[in-house]
Amino acid sequence: MPPSPPPPFGTPEMPRVAVRGEARLEVDPEIARIGVVVSARGTDRRSALEDLTRRNSAVLELIKSYGESVEKLETGAFSISPELTRHGRGERVRAYHGSVHLTAELSDFTALGELTTRLADLELTRVNGPWWALRPDSPAHGEARRQAVREAVQRAREYAGALGAQLAALVELADLGAEGAIPYGAPQAPAGMMRTAYAGTASEMAPALDLEPQRQVVHAQVNARFTMTPPEL
Repeated sequence: MPPSPPPPFGTPEMPRVAVRGEARLEVDPEIARIGVVVSARGTDRRSALEDLTRRNSAVLELIKSYGESVEKLETGAFSISPELTRHGRGERVRAYHGSVHLTAELSDFTALGELTTRLADLELTRVNGPWWALRPDSPAHGEARRQAVREAVQRAREYAGALGAQLAALVELADLGAEGAIPYGAPQAPAGMMRTAYAGTASEMAPALDLEPQRQVVHAQVNARFTMTPPEL
């Protein structure tokens, strides 16, 4: 016959102690994301679309030229819409505006500063970011969880020791699911924004932007319950 489980709230012979363990680490980011918006404007839909296609291809080619420094490159929203103006009693199309939104993820922060500057130097191209982050499988998350567990055990020992008792067994260890301070890919406060600029020749290329990576906070919490020996009251 299997042994009956211990009572949920403990007994005088087997008291329980419940604690929470927490850990908070500050670590360097592992990746950075930038948003790129490529724009075009034309007097007719075809010219606006052709101009947008040309500029989008130039931006993609530039980003891909950084090779393994770019871990991910994705195209998001695309739009082309007319700009209307009133003419007499009616409306007419004055121009067409097009845009493509791109997202790039880099792990080489030196390349990030250079790429960001070169993108901002392109015609009708806007750069947003960077947004710093950790990878979902970053070792920092596991280290924070281990520290939270060790802190819970230490705290429980101190409570038991204050009563002249010792920990006997672990009853429950519950993850609160708060190990990550910043979800992967979620934006933080941008380090800056570079707006539309006109491209120059290679000899006039703007110097690489000096970026300081933003430290990431990793937070872990656990609830732990232990049984302990009878206290000396």
